Amino acid sequence: MRYAKAKTAQEAATLLSQEPGVTRVLAGGTDVMVQLKARLVEPALVVDIKHIPGIRDITAEAGGYRVGAAVSGAQLGEHAGFCALWPGVAEGFQLIGSTQVQGRATMAGNLCNASPAGDAVPSLVAAQAMARIVGQDGTRDCPVADIPAGPGKTTLARGEIITSILLPARPARSGDAYLRFIPRTEMDIAVASAGVSLTLDASGTITAARVALGAVAPTVLLVGPAADAIIGTRLDDAALAALAKAASAACKPIDDKRGTVEFRVQVAGVLARRAAQLAYSRAGGQK
Repeated sequence: MRYAKAKTAQEAATLLSQEPGVTRVLAGGTDVMVQLKARLVEPALVVDIKHIPGIRDITAEAGGYRVGAAVSGAQLGEHAGFCALWPGVAEGFQLIGSTQVQGRATMAGNLCNASPAGDAVPSLVAAQAMARIVGQDGTRDCPVADIPAGPGKTTLARGEIITSILLPARPARSGDAYLRFIPRTEMDIAVASAGVSLTLDASGTITAARVALGAVAPTVLLVGPAADAIIGTRLDDAALAALAKAASAACKPIDDKRGTVEFRVQVAGVLARRAAQLAYSRAGGQK
């Protein structure tokens, strides 16, 4: 196994694209190092991107924030501006692992690990976050929702790396939230999860919404019917019931030792409902 410390994103892309064998990108390392230690993967090349200029920065951009691919959960949690603008995204990211893991784990890494249960991803999808990707053919921007292709798989081409994720500006009276269900009280993997982002008008009526579900399908689900159920409402009981029903109907989960299909379907609806209520409150809505 070879190790390379890339000085630029283009150098990293070149190294990865030229290696015919298995490759891995090292940012925080909280997934890659575990895979190596457990011998789940034996890469021919590991490319360390932590030392690329700007890749550990959080930068204000167009009313939102660009988060470098090597920014840790601990670093993001200490950024008051980001946490005020996108609290649900920050909270979802900070649910990953222990305090020690938070010092290393990265949002881009959680996305590229491509677990359907990744805690950073549903809130990013609900937020319409955009990933900046560098490859041999140059730089492109892609919706975060289009990155996962299935468990452990992404749509990134060979040699492509994510260098940052942009969380966009948002109108006044907007809020977001992320909730998950886990069997333990902490440091566990989501059995089901939900991220909701919404915007209100002056009367408290929802004018825009996005609802994303995790751990209930091969990839995170963006559930349009669930968002449609609450747009144009003040999140009354009927709207919440319709939201939960639409969220549950969209689920395509598996049975495993951590949760049955029936349980995941029901819990996803409950979480979507509760996340919507929290996002509505954060946007300034009154119930």
